[in-house]
Amino acid sequence: MIDLQAAGQGQEGYGLLKAQLESLFADERDFIANAAQFSAFLYSQVDDLNWAGFYLNKAEELVLGPFQGQVACVRIAFGRGVCGAAAATRQTQRVEDVHAFPGHIACDSASNSELVVPLVKEGRLIGVLDLDSPKLARFSEQDQVGIEALVEVFLRLTDC
Repeated sequence: MIDLQAAGQGQEGYGLLKAQLESLFADERDFIANAAQFSAFLYSQVDDLNWAGFYLNKAEELVLGPFQGQVACVRIAFGRGVCGAAAATRQTQRVEDVHAFPGHIACDSASNSELVVPLVKEGRLIGVLDLDSPKLARFSEQDQVGIEALVEVFLRLTDC
């Protein structure tokens, strides 16, 4: 695991993760395979996570995809909860305290903060990447920028 705080969070730490991710996807373009690998990679390399995974856009509803962590909600309506807000707005949602977020969906009561990045490729919403932490205010602006850069690598090197 990389200590992102010691490595300058958004700079060196995420730069190293980006290089590792590019190497991980070098010989594979399958969406499910890469999404599963990406989830496992984030879960093992980013500290203070208790869930890392995907919700996929199926007919304007988010459906659970590859993930690491506790069992999760299977379907989320656009606009509902943090994931649904990211899907509806196509904007990253960084929430310091999910219990204060209107309409928060408590799939895991241990989660206290969340970062959700929409997956948009060629104008299409593929789904969202969802990261949960048991720590309040776990995700900084630097984390957001770093994770968004990793999502760009995923989208560029994956057929979706």
